[in-house]
Amino acid sequence: MEQFQIVVSEIQSVRQQMASLNAQIMELKATSEAVTNQPAELSLHQQLGGVLIEVADRQSLIEVLNKDVSTLSEHLERLQTREVDLVNSYEELKKVLEGSN
Repeated sequence: MEQFQIVVSEIQSVRQQMASLNAQIMELKATSEAVTNQPAELSLHQQLGGVLIEVADRQSLIEVLNKDVSTLSEHLERLQTREVDLVNSYEELKKVLEGSN
């Protein structure tokens, strides 16, 4: 029973992490799109710490944003695999517990 509760807790944790990563990925994609669509004659600023810095190289910023999306997407894929494994463990433990009642 204790292991069953641990698996349930881990599933909840993984799902929370996945939701957070999805939100971050969507935000980064929206930012990348906004940078791409920003007219060249308008200045673009990036926040670094508590300071806004004017961006001189937009393409480099887009590349950084895309790399961050890629990194987070890879992490999300690993979490999705972990979730599948945990759900399988959950189902197996559930069967065992149902069989012992």
